[in-house]
Amino acid sequence: MAKAVFAGFAYVVVIFALGFALGTVRVLILVPAIGETVAVFLELPVMLAACWVVAGFLTRRFIKPGHGSAGVMMGAVAFALLMIAELVVAVSVFDRSLSEQLAHWLTVAGAAGLSGQIAFAVFPWLHVRGFSS
Repeated sequence: MAKAVFAGFAYVVVIFALGFALGTVRVLILVPAIGETVAVFLELPVMLAACWVVAGFLTRRFIKPGHGSAGVMMGAVAFALLMIAELVVAVSVFDRSLSEQLAHWLTVAGAAGLSGQIAFAVFPWLHVRGFSS
């Protein structure tokens, strides 16, 4: 399970860095031009594709095929760390309170992003279970 925890950590670091870069472009360029919801829906497929590729690479490297529990562990660790990072950014960069961030996840754009984050958490398990072919 230590390899699964490490893989989860690596997964969140790579995806959070990419998400931070794309999110910066989304917030500074796309949102003013086309609105938050459309901008999120444009960014989401790119992020999901990246998550799928990175999860596949890391599961092949660190987790034996068929070890679904290790895939679940990797996804759970990554999801927990991602939610912590997401809250830190919301509070420190966007000056949102915890309740404001929770309310944001109830908007269309916020729910779409949260759905993508849940998919991010499930992808390692799918790869380990053999759904990557």
